[in-house]
Amino acid sequence: MTATATRPSPVPEEGAAGSVLEPRKSRIKELLLSRGAMFAYVFILPYVLFFTVFRIGPALYGMVLSFGRYSLAGRLRFSGVDNYVRLFQDDVFWNSLRVTAIYALLAIPVSIVLSVAMAQLCNRTLRGMGIYRSLFFLPVVTSPVLSGIVFIWIFSGSGPLNTGLSVFGVEMGSWLQNQTLVLPALALVAAWSSFGYNMLILLAGMLAIPPDYYEAAHLDGANAWERFRHVTLPLLKPSLFFVLVLETVKSFQAFDIIYVMTGGGPAHGSYTLTYMIYDQGFGYSEFGYASAVGVVLLVITLILSLIQRRLIGRNES
Repeated sequence: MTATATRPSPVPEEGAAGSVLEPRKSRIKELLLSRGAMFAYVFILPYVLFFTVFRIGPALYGMVLSFGRYSLAGRLRFSGVDNYVRLFQDDVFWNSLRVTAIYALLAIPVSIVLSVAMAQLCNRTLRGMGIYRSLFFLPVVTSPVLSGIVFIWIFSGSGPLNTGLSVFGVEMGSWLQNQTLVLPALALVAAWSSFGYNMLILLAGMLAIPPDYYEAAHLDGANAWERFRHVTLPLLKPSLFFVLVLETVKSFQAFDIIYVMTGGGPAHGSYTLTYMIYDQGFGYSEFGYASAVGVVLLVITLILSLIQRRLIGRNES
């Protein structure tokens, strides 16, 4: 009985892997240059140009501007890091950073909690629910200037809010003229104006959760709160992460409501970083210095988004 020798499998020659990948590369190239792809390029080209000209271009120019002094005559004189050295020695900047942080810590939780509550409320199969969802979305499309004017009256000393509190013997006075109450008031306005958009995002996430999970939890004896805590919230994490990043960016870039309602007051009590950018740039014509504040704000927002991604977004699946 003779043993048959097994022949070793041939070793691929050097460059064989490249030859295997060549058809795949040519196929990808063919798809990218196909007629359908060309039509897609034509449709997305206006948006790419618009985004480049009005978003990326000004952002890059702002970074360049932060390293110089820009005169009203249109001349840019580079001064190195002088603007940043001046910035970190400026008490107004540190106060603006503190005000921005306090405002964000107040506005973000209120907005997210309100958005989750309203999304859970709208996650019902009731008659007329579409009308309620539309009504809840109205603050998003309402002009910030109009909203600010209305809330100036609401938070005034003789407004409906203080009138209602006076029934319980509480006299608050004008919220917007009080350094302690101005940021909570602005945070409430911000939450009111943005919860409708966040609600739709969270509602879409809730509707994507398979009903089988709720049925299994109900069979295990879980009540409504336990189903929300152990089923809805964990599966809603991707949507929550997206909303959290949006609210963080929005809170650190808040300007329109503050400009209309307080003008940065009282006594710089609502003087945020974005208002400082506006004030230094258009109030004092310090465009280079204002650009330095904008770059620092960009870095802070980016760092916070990365931290949120690491703490929350990494387990979003």
